[in-house]
Amino acid sequence: MSVFAPEGEAPRDTFAALRFPNFRRYILALFTLTLGIQIQGTVVGWQIYDLTHDPLALGLVGLAEALPAISMSLFAGHVADTHDRRRIALAALLVLVGCSIGLWWLGYPHPIALGALTAPARVRAIYAVIVVSGVARAFLQPARQALSAELVPRTLYSNAVTWRSGSWQLAAVLGPALGGLLYAIGGITLSYAIDAVLMIFAVVVLVTVRHRSPARDVTQAEPMRVAILGGLRFVFGDALLLSALTLDLFSVLFGGAVALLPVFAGEILHAGPTGLGLLRAAPAAGAVVSSVLLTRFPPFAHSGRNLLLAVTGFGLCTIGFGLSRSLPLSIAFLALGGASDMVSVVIRSLMLQMRTPEALLGRVSSVNQIFIGSSNEIGAFESGLTARWWGAVTAVVVGGVATLGVAATVAWRVPGLRRLRQLAK
Repeated sequence: MSVFAPEGEAPRDTFAALRFPNFRRYILALFTLTLGIQIQGTVVGWQIYDLTHDPLALGLVGLAEALPAISMSLFAGHVADTHDRRRIALAALLVLVGCSIGLWWLGYPHPIALGALTAPARVRAIYAVIVVSGVARAFLQPARQALSAELVPRTLYSNAVTWRSGSWQLAAVLGPALGGLLYAIGGITLSYAIDAVLMIFAVVVLVTVRHRSPARDVTQAEPMRVAILGGLRFVFGDALLLSALTLDLFSVLFGGAVALLPVFAGEILHAGPTGLGLLRAAPAAGAVVSSVLLTRFPPFAHSGRNLLLAVTGFGLCTIGFGLSRSLPLSIAFLALGGASDMVSVVIRSLMLQMRTPEALLGRVSSVNQIFIGSSNEIGAFESGLTARWWGAVTAVVVGGVATLGVAATVAWRVPGLRRLRQLAK
C-alpha cells in the first residue's frame, strides 16, 4: 500500500508531488508510454499512406482507434472503479506492448511469414491491430487517471495534475519528431522496435509502483447496467463539472485548427514540410512551457474565471492563426493557444479529481475520455467539412469566433462557474 503524508497544508513546492516515489514512477511510466504512442501514431500514418496513397485511409486510422475506445469507455470506467487500478493499467499496457510488436512484425519484410500478404491485406491487418489498441487504451485511460489520485495526498492534487498534464504534453512534442527521425534512420522496423521497447519500459516502471487500490465492497454493488452509467449520472448532476467538460468539448470542436495545418503550411504560408513540422509542434511546445509555469503559479485561486479566460484566449489565438500570413506569427499564435489550452486542461482535470468521489473516479474519467475523444475526432471532421465549404481561413476564423461564443454562453448561463474559486466541492 502507498504511504501518504499526513493531511495538512500542502507545501508550496514545485516538485511536491514528485517527492512521492510512487508518483515519480507513475510519471515516468506515463511519459514513456505517451512517447511510444506518439512514435507509433506518426509511423502508422506514414506506413498506411505508403501502402495506399489514399488520404482517406489516414482518417480511418483515427476512426479505427477512436470508435472502440469511445464505445468501451463507460464499461472500462466501471472496471476501474471495481478492481485494482494499477493491475488494470498493467494489463492494458501489456496489450499495447503486444500491439507494438504486432505492428513491428507487419512492417518487417519477412519473406516467409509476410511475403504472401498483399498491400490491402497488410493494411487490414494494421487496422485490426489499431482496433485492439483502441480497446486497450479505453481501459488504460480511466484506470491510470484514477490511479494518479491514489498516489499523492489530496492536498497535492493540483501539483500532481500539473505534472501529469505537462509530462503528457512534453511527450507529445518529442514523440512525432523522434518518430520521424527514427523512420529516416532505420525505417519502419526500427521505429516500431523502439516503440515496443518504450512500452515494455513503461510496464517495468509501473510494476515498481508499490500500491494497491483501496478495497471496495462490491457485494452490495448496483446492477452492472446502473453502475456503468454512474459516471454519466454524476457528471450531468454536477452543473459546474458539466460546464467545464462542455467548454472543452466545444472549444476543441469549433476551435481545432490542427486538422487543417497541412493546408496552411502548403497553400497559405508556403512553408513546406519543415514549416508543417514547426506548426504541429507549436501547440504542444506552448503547453509544455505553460505547465512549467503552472507548477509555480497555479491558477486555482479563481478557478472558474481562469478557466473561462483560458478558453477565451484559445479562441482569440485560433482567430489570430487563421488571419496570419507569417510563419513566425502563426507559430506564436499556435503556441499561445496551446499554453491557454493547458491552463484549461489543468483546471478541468483538477476539478474532475477534486469534485468526484474516489469510488466514482474511474467512471467519471471515462466520461471525460468520451468528451475529449469525441471532440478531437468530430472536431477534425468539422474543420475539414467547413474548410471544404468556405475555405481553410474562413473555417478557422469562424471556429475561433464560435469558441468565444461558447465561452460567453457558459459564463452567462452558469454563473456558479464564473464565481468558482477553490475547487473542493
